[in-house]
Amino acid sequence: MALVGRLALGLGVVTLLAAAPTRARGQISPGPLAQAHGALEGTLKCTQCHGTRKEAMSGQCLACHKEIAWLRDRQRGLHAVAAAGACAKCHPDHAGRDFALVAWNEDSLRRFDHRRAGWALEGGHAKVECAKCHAAEFRKSAGEALAPGSGTQRRWTGLERDCDGCHADIHKGGLGRDCLSCHGMEHWKPAPKFDHSRTAYALTGEHATVACAKCHLDPRLNIQQNARGEPVPVYKPVSHAECSDCHKDPHAGRLGAGCAACHLTKGFKVINQQSFNHAKTRYPLQGRHAQVACTKCHDFTGGKRRDPLFATCGSCHADAHAGLATIGGKPADCAACHSVDGFKPATFTVAQHRQSRYPLTGRHTQVTCGSCHAKAPAATAARFGTAAVIMRPAAARCRDCHGDDHGGQLATRADGGECSTCHVVDGWKPTRFDAAAHAKLRLPLEGRHAEIACAACHGPERKGLPPLPAAKALGRAGVLITLKETVCTACHFDPHQGQLKAQTAGGTDGACTACHGVKAFRPSIIDVAAHKRYGFGLEGAHRAVACGGCHADIQAVRPAVSLVGLRQNGKPWVLPSKGKTCEACHESPHGNQFASRPDKGACDACHGTDGFVPASRFDHDRDSGFPLTGGHAGVRCERCHKTEPAGHNTTRMIYGPLSGKCENCHGGATPKQPASRGRS
Repeated sequence: MALVGRLALGLGVVTLLAAAPTRARGQISPGPLAQAHGALEGTLKCTQCHGTRKEAMSGQCLACHKEIAWLRDRQRGLHAVAAAGACAKCHPDHAGRDFALVAWNEDSLRRFDHRRAGWALEGGHAKVECAKCHAAEFRKSAGEALAPGSGTQRRWTGLERDCDGCHADIHKGGLGRDCLSCHGMEHWKPAPKFDHSRTAYALTGEHATVACAKCHLDPRLNIQQNARGEPVPVYKPVSHAECSDCHKDPHAGRLGAGCAACHLTKGFKVINQQSFNHAKTRYPLQGRHAQVACTKCHDFTGGKRRDPLFATCGSCHADAHAGLATIGGKPADCAACHSVDGFKPATFTVAQHRQSRYPLTGRHTQVTCGSCHAKAPAATAARFGTAAVIMRPAAARCRDCHGDDHGGQLATRADGGECSTCHVVDGWKPTRFDAAAHAKLRLPLEGRHAEIACAACHGPERKGLPPLPAAKALGRAGVLITLKETVCTACHFDPHQGQLKAQTAGGTDGACTACHGVKAFRPSIIDVAAHKRYGFGLEGAHRAVACGGCHADIQAVRPAVSLVGLRQNGKPWVLPSKGKTCEACHESPHGNQFASRPDKGACDACHGTDGFVPASRFDHDRDSGFPLTGGHAGVRCERCHKTEPAGHNTTRMIYGPLSGKCENCHGGATPKQPASRGRS
């Protein structure tokens, strides 16, 4: 405390003197300087530290102690972190030659809190004596060269924070300068922060249990010794691209250098089934073989052969067909019918099957093998081998494989209903039972019937026709083979409702064919020649008249279909005409002029069927009382036969009675016309 008081007094004196003129200030000294500043002793040297009255003393200190200025500029060390104030606050002087310029707040160097210097002492560092680290040999900082005095003087600055500032790098820079990425503060060995998985070669499997020295002190690395004669491990570079960098190749290079393609780090006997390239061996693995576990073929315990035989499939696989799978009567290896992709489907081709007793043609070429070569019944399965597949099924007839889809309807036929009579191997549909074959039955297929699909009559739907019997009697196909419908009205309804039976041949139910053909209902097959059968031959202009001109019912709206199941109600079509006389269809333009004639004025007495004009059958000399002779023969009819009104804005010519007297027409007198006789 006395020393502190003296220092305070001395500083006070300096302060007081600072206010005096310069000349007086240079005459007074508060006390001798410490030994480190002894060279500055003397009244004429005060300004080297104190400067002028306008200058701060710390600036003069830093001008001399350049290493401290260097640290402060870089915010490093105690002078930049915890003691950034005025220098004299911690380093007073003028207290005598033996005065210590460094003041420790902790009252002792050993109690100094190193955190105030910006670097806490941890682990093993906390146990080391201060002088051990703050030795001249470790003061390697760039600012250390700026310090006054010789480098042998004790100083607490000049150290670097990097590990290699104090410790030698046994890795020779190969692992970088960040020692703490692997090592801790407590001790160098072991390196607690080191994680081999973060290196270029992660340790897996058996490698994880290998001692570090097994790899890093391997003689192949050209191991050096330190000053104590101890071998120095090599951590980098250590070659590891191939397993052969460390391990001897037991295959002598036959399988290449890439051991990892076959082996795993779990052990040499653990094979990498994912990347092992079996193609490099004498037996490349293909198809399903590539999925088989190695131990299924290879025994690594020594109890079996490590390299199994593989010349034939039978070397590994038992004959699943008990010797029944032969080709040309000779036993065949599995590869003749199967591939390594799997036993199913078999590779026995359609072309190969053609060499057998049953060549595959048509739809049979698309059938899976198992559809015919089925599993044998349990009672007989043993004799067909473990596959229990019937290799040679019966195939003499279709029924050996196919059931009777027609429910026995054809059983009474001479061939017993053999499928091939109507069907071919190209497919069940269409049937080959054609119109020619159908013509041998009760109903030949002609006209439109030949164009209709079989199912329209024989199938289960039969749209517009009566339904088929119960499906159980028809079989799985649902087809009725023998039909009862053989006449037209069994399928087609009669639009005439039976009214024409008496007028057709025999009046039977099959009378439709008397007027209609099987090609189509319209037009009718009744032509001019056939019309004579009905008592009215078509002659002259009648030949050109459409049927509907006389038979009015033909003009009625026709139904879209004629099937009995789709019959539409309505009045029947009656085709007989109004009559056979001209008057039944034609109206007389002559009224009752000829009513007194014996034939009552029949049209056909004067007119023919070719046309009304001219009246081809009328003979004026024969049929009238006034023969046309002489000059009369060339006179036009209207010169003698005048016209009269006939009603409805029409007129008609008057043919009789007319007078035959000459004076009625000649002699200048106007011919006298008879009174109008009206129309009949």
